[in-house]
Amino acid sequence: MRKIFLACVLGLLTGGTSSQAQPKLPYDTWYAGVIAPDHMEAWVESVDVIDRRGLAYERVNGGVPSYATTVAGWPSHPAGGAGKGVRGIDLPEIIFVRWQSLVEPQTYNVRINIPEWVREEMLKPQAPYCRGQKRVVEGMYRRFITIGLAPGGIAKAWVGGPCLQSIEIGRFEAAISKVGPYGGTSNGEHRPLSDKAKAYIEQHGVPYGSW
Repeated sequence: MRKIFLACVLGLLTGGTSSQAQPKLPYDTWYAGVIAPDHMEAWVESVDVIDRRGLAYERVNGGVPSYATTVAGWPSHPAGGAGKGVRGIDLPEIIFVRWQSLVEPQTYNVRINIPEWVREEMLKPQAPYCRGQKRVVEGMYRRFITIGLAPGGIAKAWVGGPCLQSIEIGRFEAAISKVGPYGGTSNGEHRPLSDKAKAYIEQHGVPYGSW
């Protein structure tokens, strides 16, 4: 009887997890992407998500961000960035990013609260004109969350999508990580800055305050 009882409990738990893992969205995945200003090199240690069901997902993204074509400020309508589609996770309520700003160097943690209006926007079907296809395309969505990471611990977030104008979510100031790079496992050593970025910064400096 005990084995049967345990099997039933495990079956219920498995079934509950399975149903939770499949959010009801009008698309298979939403996208979490990261960008950084040109020459302002960074290394993303982790992008973690708490979705609107309160479920937590660690390391949905990481690594080298895409670099914007601007050094000071941000592109007019950033959308995408380095990352991947987030499958099986409901729309985000909170996004945490831990990254190394290599030009300083410094390690930062930032919490990005996603307002309800952003999730509502991500669920609205759109019919934009797509220049690449030279026609109006039905059933498009703003399902890209793009996060910009800049020296000084500044982060900015937008919601956008293919052929759609990006909308700014907000600007956020990160905290310096108390444990340092790599969760305190590297004796304070950050990833090295590339020679190209180092030469640019030595000549032009870092445009703090422009982000």
